[in-house]
Amino acid sequence: MSESIIVDRMLAVHMRDGVILRADVYRPTGQRCPALVFRTPYDRTSLGMYGTFALRAASAGYAVVMQDVRGRGASEGTFTPFVNELEDGYDSVDWIAAQPWCDGNVGMFGGSYDGVTQWQAAMSGHPALKAIAPNVTASSYHHGWVYRGGAFQLSFSLDWTLSLAAHNAARDPSVPAEIRAALVDAADRLPDTAAVLPLDDHPYLDGVAPYYREWLRHPRYDVFWERLDVSRAYSEINVAAFNLGGWYDTFLGGTLANFAGMRAQGPAAARDRQRLLIGPWPHAGLFSGNPVGEWNFGGRATGPAIDADGMQLRWFDTWLRDGDDGIAGEPPVLLFTMGADEWRVADSWPLPGTEYQDWHLHSGGRANTLHGDGELRRDQPAPAQPPDTFLYDPRDPVPTLGGALCCNPVHTRGGVFDQRPIEARPDVLVYTSEPLTEPLDVTGPVTVVLHAATTAPDTDWTAKLVDVGPCGYARNLADGIIRARYRDSTSDPRPLTPGEVVEYRIDLGATSNVFQPGHRIRLEVSSSNFPHFDRNPNTGELPGTSAEVTSAMQSVHHAGPYLSRLILPVVAPDAARPYRKEP
Repeated sequence: MSESIIVDRMLAVHMRDGVILRADVYRPTGQRCPALVFRTPYDRTSLGMYGTFALRAASAGYAVVMQDVRGRGASEGTFTPFVNELEDGYDSVDWIAAQPWCDGNVGMFGGSYDGVTQWQAAMSGHPALKAIAPNVTASSYHHGWVYRGGAFQLSFSLDWTLSLAAHNAARDPSVPAEIRAALVDAADRLPDTAAVLPLDDHPYLDGVAPYYREWLRHPRYDVFWERLDVSRAYSEINVAAFNLGGWYDTFLGGTLANFAGMRAQGPAAARDRQRLLIGPWPHAGLFSGNPVGEWNFGGRATGPAIDADGMQLRWFDTWLRDGDDGIAGEPPVLLFTMGADEWRVADSWPLPGTEYQDWHLHSGGRANTLHGDGELRRDQPAPAQPPDTFLYDPRDPVPTLGGALCCNPVHTRGGVFDQRPIEARPDVLVYTSEPLTEPLDVTGPVTVVLHAATTAPDTDWTAKLVDVGPCGYARNLADGIIRARYRDSTSDPRPLTPGEVVEYRIDLGATSNVFQPGHRIRLEVSSSNFPHFDRNPNTGELPGTSAEVTSAMQSVHHAGPYLSRLILPVVAPDAARPYRKEP
């Protein structure tokens, strides 16, 4: 442990194009040591949620570099999300590794966009970058950041953009006062702002955040997104990565994909240097603890309870200091399993021996609301069962209630909420199992196969997995969406034939939950989840540029050749073991 820390402020880090980025360095005096880098758009001086870890790392003998990314804080240039982080990451690591206080070994830490900066720097291939610890971050910035299932992640994308734009405008005297005021007003009235059609009708963003309109111009996965996609580069990323995430984080899919992708496709030397930690957390849950929405998972569920900061320091000690104390022989996966409310370790993700069980949709054609006749059963329905129908009206969409959201605690609260108010709507189909007689451990990716028809040339389908307690409380676990035109590929949209029954696969993300005896499994099916996702206008037009909407009659088929079903990843008791924290 170091007893004396020196702080170097406002250091100039020169990028290859002449732009200067500013950094502060917290380092032990009188020694060369490994460096840990935090590249952020959220102000390097505030330290924020990562301040405790940064100071702990500096006290443990690391040089901690806190840097504003291009166009943010005190750094020069223009901030455009994602696009500059690979080259700027390389140049920053290059500068740090050459400093007299650095021994040439570099790691990176941080979450959300600070995780983007880590993976992009890792993609750059700088040899000094040996280890990263990305928390709650994505893999493909198309699927899982800006879009998901082809639908625009509206509340997050808009709120995040408004926050960044207002901050940049406040420090730029050339931005007119009326634009600065409009940005603040739009953020304060986020529900009204999100309801604006077309989606790109926010002229106050044009001068300060033109990338928002650019995202809307690229709704499909094309070369615009491909060049940024971490998943396309796994085979070339040779770093040790400690991935941290939350079951209720909007970037959960990216966290899991980065871990599994590097384990399967990374260079041989990197495959066994991947770790995964998932808690029952929303986006900032590693630090905020409980409750998660309106549900308390207990004190053991928090990051401090398992010393997540200490785990990361031990990770960096292993790969930056050759301090191997047995990490290589430990299980690579650490998960908090809800329902059982315990930490468990496993040897892979998905867990070994996962059985993917089909739970079939049944009804007499009246599955609307939780009071309807919708059932979830293991057996297939009789061929004569009629489809379930509902009217989807984009002018009255199903409201978002919890889930994997980010990052507005006022207007879009993520996490667990009782879903019964949603399930009371006639445009929500509800399928519920009988009470279970023994525990069912569901850990892994969750999928819904839906056979459905619509009267529209394009529409959306949504699904949500719910754990219903004996008292009726409906605890949401995972949800997803698919935009019909992207049912086969987010790169190659295909039109619909109105009235034709089409198969859709809806990715609900992943969960780890034990459905206890007396609990019931529930599936919700609808066509909107607003404002988490933008509303499909049902016209076939792109909502980014069209204000026209129309209603559509939706029908879900589940009998005969159309076996709509929920696919649950069920694991055996020995697939994971209880986690024992070392004293």
